[in-house]
Parts: sequence; C-alpha cells; structure tokens
Amino acid sequence: MHLDVIDWIVMAVFGILILGIGISYTGKASGSLANYFLGGRNLTWWVAGTSMVATTFAADTPLAVTELVAQSGISGNWLWWNMLLGGLLTTFFFAKLWRRAGIITDLEFIEMRYSGKPASFLRGFRAIYLGIFMNSLIIGWVNVALMSIIEVFFEVPKSEQLFYVAIAMLVVVTYSSLSGLLGVAITDVVQFVIAMTGCIILAILVVNSEQIGGISGLKTKLPSWSLDYFPSISSGEATASGVAKSLTLSLGAFLAFTTVQWWASWYPGNEPGGGGYIAQRMMSTKNEKHALYATLFFQIGHYCIRPWPWIIVALCAVVLYPDLSAADKKLGYVMAMKDFLPAGLKGLLLVAFFAAYMSTVSTQLNWGASYIINDFYGRFINKEANQKQLVMASRITTVLLMIVSLAVTTQITSISAVWVFIMEAGAGLGLVLILRWYWWRINAWSEIVATIAPFIGYGVARYVMGWEFPNSFFLTVGFTTVAWIVATYITRPTPMAKLHAFYEKIQPDGAWAPVRKSLDLPKPKTKVFHLLIGWISAAVMVYSTLFLIGDLIFQNYTRFAMWLVFALVAGFTMVYTSKRINFFQD
Repeated sequence: MHLDVIDWIVMAVFGILILGIGISYTGKASGSLANYFLGGRNLTWWVAGTSMVATTFAADTPLAVTELVAQSGISGNWLWWNMLLGGLLTTFFFAKLWRRAGIITDLEFIEMRYSGKPASFLRGFRAIYLGIFMNSLIIGWVNVALMSIIEVFFEVPKSEQLFYVAIAMLVVVTYSSLSGLLGVAITDVVQFVIAMTGCIILAILVVNSEQIGGISGLKTKLPSWSLDYFPSISSGEATASGVAKSLTLSLGAFLAFTTVQWWASWYPGNEPGGGGYIAQRMMSTKNEKHALYATLFFQIGHYCIRPWPWIIVALCAVVLYPDLSAADKKLGYVMAMKDFLPAGLKGLLLVAFFAAYMSTVSTQLNWGASYIINDFYGRFINKEANQKQLVMASRITTVLLMIVSLAVTTQITSISAVWVFIMEAGAGLGLVLILRWYWWRINAWSEIVATIAPFIGYGVARYVMGWEFPNSFFLTVGFTTVAWIVATYITRPTPMAKLHAFYEKIQPDGAWAPVRKSLDLPKPKTKVFHLLIGWISAAVMVYSTLFLIGDLIFQNYTRFAMWLVFALVAGFTMVYTSKRINFFQD
C-alpha cells in the first residue's frame, strides 16, 4: 500500500512524541516500586480514567466491533456492553476500598485478606498465571490484530508481519520500561485523543461517501432490525442489496452476557470487584475520591464516547463489503480505511491504530511486570532486594515479557477463540472476588478452588458433553460456584487476627458481624442500600446515554428524547442518593 510523504511524516512525529514523553518520566519512575508501578500514587482522576479507557481500546477493538456488528447487528455489542454492570459495581462498591488498601498490586491484597501457606501459594501462583500466561495471551491477540491491519493496509506477507510487530513492541518496551506507569498513563491520554479523533474522522468520511449516502442512505441499505439495540429472537430477511440474512444475537447468548457474565467471569479489564490494571489505576490516584471519579469516568468513556464511530463504520462495511467471509468480516474496518482515507489522513488513522495498540501493550507489560516482581520475585525469590534493584528487575522483566508474548503470538490463530477461552477459564471466579470484601467467611481456599475449578468445568462441558458457549459457560459457572462454596465451609476460616487487621484498615461493609464482635465494635450504619441505588441508577444513566447518542446519529428524535429523560432522571437519582451518604467525598 502506497503512503504519501505526509502520511510518513505524521507517523514519524507520533513516534518521536511518544518516545519523548516516556523518556521524560524516567527519573520519576526510578525511585521505588510505588513510583514505577503506581506513578507515585499521584494521578488525577481524569488521567487515571482516560488511561483505563485507552488501555481497553486496543488495535483489535474496532475490528472486533466490526465482526460483532457484521454477525449480529448492533445488538452483538452486548458481548461487551453487559460488562458495564460489573464496571459500575466496581465504581460504587470497590473503588474507594482499593485506594484505601494502600498496596501496589491487587495480588498483594491476597495476603492482606488471607493468611498462611494457602495465601502465599495463591499469591505466587496467580502472579505467574496472570502475569505471564494470561498476560501473554492478551498481548498475543492484540499483536495478531495488528498483523491483520499490516496485512490489509500495507500488503505485508505473513512471513514478515511478526518482524514489524516486534519493532512496534520494541518502541513500546522502550518507553514503558523506562517511564513506568506515570509515563504509560500520560502517553495513554495522548494516544486516546489521537485514536478517537482518527476513528471519528473515518466514520464521517465513510458514512457520507457516495456508496453509502449518509445516515439516511445507510438506513435504507440495511434491514431495520440490524439497527436495534436489543436482540431479535427471529431472523430477518435478506435485503435487495444482499446484505446478511440474519444479524441477530441468540437469546441464550444475550442472557449469558446480561445476567451472568458480568459478575461471574474474570475477564481482563472487567474483573468483578476490580482487579488487574483497573485496580492498578485506582491505587495510583491521589486519594479515594480521585479513585472513584476515575472509575466512573472510565465507565462513561468506555461505553458512551468510544463505540459509535466504530459501529457506524462497521455498519457501512456490511454494505460495502458483503462478500467477505465470516472469518474476514472484521477486516471490513481496515478496508474502509484503505478505500476512503485521503493522503495525510491515512497516516493519522494508522497512527490511531498504533496509538491504540501501544496504550494496551504498554499497560499489559507494566501490569504483568508488577505481578512478577512485586508478588513473586520480591516476595519469594529475593526478599532482601532494595527498591532500586526491584525497579531494575522490573525493567528487565518488561523486556522478557515482550519476548514471551511474541512467541505466544506465533501460536494464536483465532482472536475470538482466545476470548472465549479466557472467559471460560475465569467462569465462576467473579463472585469470590466480589464477596471477599463483604463476607468474612471467604478464605484463601475459596479463591484457590474458584481459580482451578473453571478448567475442570469447562473441560467436562466442552470435551465430555460436547457443549459450546453459552451452554458450556452456564455449566462452568454453576460447577465453580458449588465447588468454592463447599471448599469455604469444609476449610477453616481465616484466623481472626488477620481479619481484625483487615477490617480495621479497610472498614468494609457487609457480613462482618463475628469480626466486629471480637473487636467489641458497634454495628455501623450500612451504606449498601444507597450504593445499590447509586449503582442501578448509574447503569440506567450510562446505557441511556449510549442509546440516546445512537438515536441522535440515526435521527430517531422521539427515542432520543425518551433516552434523554431516562438519563437525566437516573443521573439525578445517582447524585442525590450518593450525597445522602457523602459518597463523593474523601
């Protein structure tokens, strides 16, 4: 693919800018692990929140949305829209608690909450399992997506694609290993602005092209039910232009997404109760209020600001490229870039994709290194290491993670297969991650069993019974839930001394009566009811905002007004309820 000089200049300026920002924060990252992995716990809410949004916007995300829309219409996005419920649960019930914990990683929380050899084993095991195994899978699928973009846009043969991805990773490793989280977060903000600007420009150009004819033209070229926000149980008819015969989402899959997945399954960036790099961002903020605002902003940005430019291009791609095979539907987005962008803007859109790629990979490398160094190396291998030695080890680990991830990339043939595997591998763990803050009886064995049981349940469902998603998912969640509940009651609770220390530091709400009694503390006034109202009203507000933006774009002004009323009422309810318990205060 030929690029003009202006395109190369745009990409070169971007590369220099990102490297410059990263290198400029090297000194601030070198003092301690807290500086390196948490930016000195001094991030403002908007930097931390934007960094969360940028990290979840990877190079594969617009391609994934394009594939979902091509297969199931707009309603296909419930695969990830459902996770708003879990994200807002984190916002209202956990954001302040994570910041209050004062730890470096969410795995460090394990030995704050539990004790003894089971806790030590769980922390070390999850450090390797998540920091290396799961992390390399995530980076690997992001690399595969970038390779797809390189293949379509630059016509680079498959034999050479890994080389170019390795160069991109080397740039990321250079600035992320030097600057730590602070540099990663600042570059995330820049990268997100660039990426969203590019995506919005592409959507405007494609939908207003002669082939589409604007929003009104797009609506006439697609079956009306493909624009619905909720799935249709029956299939639609093919249009005269031969667009798909059915863009519907199955009822079973919709129910799996909306009623179970968001609370039951561990998934990177959407861990029930918070975790991973989301917890890292919350713990890196100035105080509890900034942690709360950052997480709330993340939910709004993630679900309301980002999706529509991708969805518009995806719908246009269904019309423009109807002959793409099911496996290649996701490439409609890149083909639209290639066919509709003029000189200069091609470079901008490529920069947007590289920005999305870098923001995700830099966070994954930094997050993975934090587990390996803070929760394995510094905890079990070299307990005497000083802070500067640990920072140096973190930089070396970042490079090693890059090498491992490149090796894993060569083994991935399907991004969607990796998604399903990760979702199934964490099916049923989510409830333990939620309840460990609110129920004193949860212990290390609860979490160990909930971590291992999904592999057994998934193996039985998939290879013994021959079930596919969502049936395999339901079975795995049920099996895991029963397994960890049984494990909880047949094992001893966490020693009371450990629970005392945890309760006094975190001051959790919920079922902690035995601990309070042993501390001779009165029962505090619960905030759970107000938090539930705030959570539900916030979910209505964000979903209504998502849908009202869509109806404004599609010129459905009556429905736009309806969603606007819902959003305003829900927003008022959220604010009013939260003020009753001073929720937005430190």
